[in-house]
Amino acid sequence: MITKDTLQFLEDLKNNNYRDWFQANQDRYEDYKKDYRDTVDAFLDVMKPLDETLEPLEFKDCSYRINRDIRFSKDKTPYKTHMGIWMCEGKKNTNLAGYYVHIEPDSGFAGGGLYMPEASELKKVRREIDGFYDELEDILNAPDFKKVYGRLDTDEGMVLKSAPKDFDKNHPAIELLKFKTFLATAKLSKKDLLSKTFVQDTAEKLIVLKPLVEFLNRALATE
Repeated sequence: MITKDTLQFLEDLKNNNYRDWFQANQDRYEDYKKDYRDTVDAFLDVMKPLDETLEPLEFKDCSYRINRDIRFSKDKTPYKTHMGIWMCEGKKNTNLAGYYVHIEPDSGFAGGGLYMPEASELKKVRREIDGFYDELEDILNAPDFKKVYGRLDTDEGMVLKSAPKDFDKNHPAIELLKFKTFLATAKLSKKDLLSKTFVQDTAEKLIVLKPLVEFLNRALATE
């Protein structure tokens, strides 16, 4: 489970993000890795009975290396300063919809959906929305979804300003068709992260997204 030591390690790493410090704190890093594995395993234990598509997943499928890929980034700091947990049917390196938990030193978020699909994948999702938008609207208007997430995220770059190509601006689902990313997220406080019921409480938030995840993955599975 998430411990104060894990959050403090991430905070200290954030303030000392260079190799010499990291090498000098290998004992703390080993403790962090154990906490990471225990937390992922705990999420899988709770989530698998709720979504059978997650059954094949193991720790390695849901976790990330702490080293950042800096080859094409202006930010050359070598290490990630957050913990990420990704759970989806197609495992970590497949761009399917799934569930995500993000943990930083003082906060985090839980959520899921489909992040920045390729053009061909986005075309499939929009085709599904075109034919079954009433189903997606029901998912997004469900009381549990509205209570936990409110709506799909609309951060900059996630939504077109005008109708996408091949769709009339007067389409009854035009606002949904404008989305380029289909994510919903709920904030987590530091108190949430350190709660004894963190995994169970967060899993209850995540599983609210199951109908959305299923809708998006059904779209991606079409020819």
